[in-house]
Amino acid sequence: MRVISSIGEAIEAVGHDFGASGWITVDQQRINAFADATGDQQWIHVDVERARMESPFGGPIAHGLLTLSLIPALSKDNYRVDNAKMGINYGLNRVRFLAPVPAGSRVRVRSELVDATKVNDTTVDLIVRHTVELDGSAKPAAVAEMIARMIF
Repeated sequence: MRVISSIGEAIEAVGHDFGASGWITVDQQRINAFADATGDQQWIHVDVERARMESPFGGPIAHGLLTLSLIPALSKDNYRVDNAKMGINYGLNRVRFLAPVPAGSRVRVRSELVDATKVNDTTVDLIVRHTVELDGSAKPAAVAEMIARMIF
């Protein structure tokens, strides 16, 4: 796990792979809870029998945005920022959903610091590329560049 304790350390860490998180299972219960929270009840996610019969994936799959929402918690295994007064999600540069995440699959996140831009004497924007790896698949489920604004 990489620890970043200052703007200078963030800038020095650009280009470094922070490693991969532990695996978690994206089960049907998690998919249903996400559907309930977001109102996205599309059958390819929540209707198990219909998805088995009609979906090209052979069963239900996780929402792309569910996959994306797992990144912050999983990436805590990979790196953390100490000494910051606060950090906020500042946005996303690029997001691609490359492979479906079937219900019951295991995923983890690999993180790499792509850029660190000093905003002022107390603030830095970290651009971290997160690759959501899908257990047993050569193709990742998703790749997202997330921007975290850290205020020291």
